[in-house]
Amino acid sequence: MLTAGASSPPTDLVYSRVIAEGRRALCVAPADGGPERRLTDGSADDGLPRWTPDGRAVVFSSKRSGTWQLWQVPAGGGPPTRLRANRCDESQADLSPDGKTLAFLSDCEGPQSLWLWILADAAPRLLVRHRRRTVLGNPHWNRDGRRIVFSSNHDLGHQVYVVDAASGAERRLSGLLSGGCEPRFSPDGGKVVHVTRGHRRPTSRLIETDLANGSQKTLVDWPALNYDPVYSADGAELAFASNVTGEYQIYRLRLSDGKPYRVTSRPGEAREPDYRPLR
Repeated sequence: MLTAGASSPPTDLVYSRVIAEGRRALCVAPADGGPERRLTDGSADDGLPRWTPDGRAVVFSSKRSGTWQLWQVPAGGGPPTRLRANRCDESQADLSPDGKTLAFLSDCEGPQSLWLWILADAAPRLLVRHRRRTVLGNPHWNRDGRRIVFSSNHDLGHQVYVVDAASGAERRLSGLLSGGCEPRFSPDGGKVVHVTRGHRRPTSRLIETDLANGSQKTLVDWPALNYDPVYSADGAELAFASNVTGEYQIYRLRLSDGKPYRVTSRPGEAREPDYRPLR
């Protein structure tokens, strides 16, 4: 399963890597097969990287200012730029396909909620708020910029939801008993991949749901905790993190035949991969 051979990702793959206790750096596995390179220096806790739609920068979450805040770093590296400045916890951002609207999680007005911020405007707009102690996760835009998939634990554990970005109308996508988290749309917008673990099982699966007919397909069922799934920009493969060898590392799975590739091997857990968009 893990000796399928080396292969470079179809586009640059960004991810977070643990450097020391309480510190993570953003790293890139280049599509040209070169060595891993760092985007941030590991002096802070940086994570949850997402490429901007033009592939020129990476938006990420960091505690470098004391609380979780949203930052951006150029694709070639350099000093990060803070996107918003406040005393709230704000994280898990994803930029809309047209690059104009940022979806992110914030507790600025009480419970953690999903907000939309049109970058040209001064203030964000509340899109989803559930219960007072609800934990949300992993908002991700559909390719048409009309829908966002995310997770919430407000109803019988973590579940996956799809919300209309204009109206705020939402529907549950995951099975109520199986649950789900960490959802991502496929590049064509017709499918969603997410994690399902059930009632705190010692392993987790990566499930793909067809939005047209509701059918589901298991993509990864390794005897491990498998998390952070994301489709490649061409939809041909999936990247994810797994602790199948004892420590979380990044793997890729070719969807046509299920052939796996290991991406990372250095010491320090690696998680939260994201493929650079095609240009």
